[in-house]
Amino acid sequence: MNICVRYFASIKDDMGIGIANIQVNDDMTVGKLFEQLTADKPYSGIVLMAVNHEYVNSSYKLKDGDEVAYFPPVTGG
Repeated sequence: MNICVRYFASIKDDMGIGIANIQVNDDMTVGKLFEQLTADKPYSGIVLMAVNHEYVNSSYKLKDGDEVAYFPPVTGG
C-alpha cells in the first residue's frame, strides 16, 4: 500500500523531514508504522496520530492512499 506520512513540530525536527510517501504492508496500523519509522530515532514524547485529517488511536488499520500525520500535543494561550 502507498501511504503519505506527514510529521509536525518537534517530531518533524527529530525526523529531519516533513513529508514522505512510503510503501507499507497490508496489515499495518498507524501505531506500528510510527514505531518502525522511529526505530533508529526513538521519540520519547507523547504522539498524536491522525489519518485523513481525523484523530485515530494507535490500533487504526491503514488503507491504501491514507494520509497519516504524527504530531505532539499542541498548547496555546
